[in-house]
Amino acid sequence: MDNKTAMETARRMVAGIDDLPTIQAVATQVMQLLDAPEVDVDKVADLMLSDQVMTARVMKMVNSPIFRPAQEITSLKRALVYLGEKHIKEMALTSSFINAFEGAGGAIPVNTFWEHSFGVGMVSKTIAEKIRYNDIEKAYLSGIIHDIGEVVLSNYYPEKFASALSATQKRPVRLVDVEYEIFGTSHSEIGFCMAEKWNFPEAYREVILYHHLPREASADPVLCSIVNLADLFCSVRDLYYGENAWASFNLAEEEGWKILKEQSPSLARLDVERFCYELDDSVPAVKELVTSIFTK
Repeated sequence: MDNKTAMETARRMVAGIDDLPTIQAVATQVMQLLDAPEVDVDKVADLMLSDQVMTARVMKMVNSPIFRPAQEITSLKRALVYLGEKHIKEMALTSSFINAFEGAGGAIPVNTFWEHSFGVGMVSKTIAEKIRYNDIEKAYLSGIIHDIGEVVLSNYYPEKFASALSATQKRPVRLVDVEYEIFGTSHSEIGFCMAEKWNFPEAYREVILYHHLPREASADPVLCSIVNLADLFCSVRDLYYGENAWASFNLAEEEGWKILKEQSPSLARLDVERFCYELDDSVPAVKELVTSIFTK
């Protein structure tokens, strides 16, 4: 399957969906306020309070094991001060992504999808810290959004996507490769088309398109490699869509790892086994966070 044909197929599929989700206006306005030269936390809080669902999710996330406040935070304004501007952006966008697809029936249970997404976000952040990447929060958000194409396929083409998932249970094949067989395109191209519609910056669009092929990236191959490795890690842990008992990978052979070693030679001294144990410790926190977000 050549890249041009796969992208053309993805564009036709996305164009054929009548009720494509959009990013909430509140999230967009929050982003605009946070991009102002002087951020007015009171205005941001007032705006977010106008969306009760977003407010509830932010409060659940800030009090989760991921952010570990010393005491429970009960005020949205205090939560925003505690989080800082970058984390507020993350949470506004994440809440909007969740809202865009919540309630739609799909082949993937919504909790399972977000466990994987948050898992990849957290592992991406950890890897970014290890290699001293220049924008830790960007790595985190990239991890969260990398698979938006999967949820589009799951929700709008559930029968075909269920067949793709089933195929990965029966033979050692990657989901992305089965998607090409069944759809003539994959979640990478579908997600890229969605990112275009949502006016995502180039670096995010590139991660979505190339998180399985980091060597193809040109804007930020390091960011793509971070998400690529985080995605691989979560795919062999309990943070994935299926029970692929055969799934495994050799870190030394992965293109993403080679790219990161080129940029950060100190990785050659990394105790990979210990690093994986550290990442394992984050799995329960991710599951607890997702459970809390979807608990009414």
